[in-house]
Amino acid sequence: MSTETVSHPLFARIYAHISGRMERELGRYRDELVGDLPEKVLEIGSGDGMNFAHYGEATEEVVALEPEPYLREKASPRAAAAAVPSTTVIGTAGDLPFGDDEFDAVVVCLVLCSINDPGSALSEFKRVLKPGGSLRFFEHVRSGDPKKARIQTGLDRSGIWPRLSGGCQCSCQTVSEIERSGFEISEIREFETRPSWLHTSPSVLGTAVTQ
Repeated sequence: MSTETVSHPLFARIYAHISGRMERELGRYRDELVGDLPEKVLEIGSGDGMNFAHYGEATEEVVALEPEPYLREKASPRAAAAAVPSTTVIGTAGDLPFGDDEFDAVVVCLVLCSINDPGSALSEFKRVLKPGGSLRFFEHVRSGDPKKARIQTGLDRSGIWPRLSGGCQCSCQTVSEIERSGFEISEIREFETRPSWLHTSPSVLGTAVTQ
């Protein structure tokens, strides 16, 4: 089981600096993402811990995986202050340091776009989920507008955006990837995050269950 770190020192500091402003736009989606999750939850790529405050009474424990050292350090005080018992651990999504059937839900929030092999990561999510467990996701995706999709693809292929954003790819077809990995989408909605012209919009928010 991996406990490796992934260091993006410049991106991590920029992200931590702007995450409070992002919360004003994204906080309502975070509520919807995690507010009703049951029992024991694994959050993948928790960043600086902005989701911790949004978990509800049904959640008994949150284990948050974050490989980036600076972001994990920033997340620790938020975990300590959270109403739900929360801890942050080192690890990567493709080789989770947990046993089989350990969690009732897995959460990914704006993170699948930066995982090099999302298929392997999704297989790991299935492994650690209990039978009938759920994957809750909030991710930006490839636009249905051909012009914007070409811009997203161009930014990814140029390497400019991934280098600036800790490996993020803005033209991901995340929903198809989730389905190919053997999850069944039980609910989903697509929406534009503000500003809508941003290349990391639109987003999807939904739930997938193990088959």
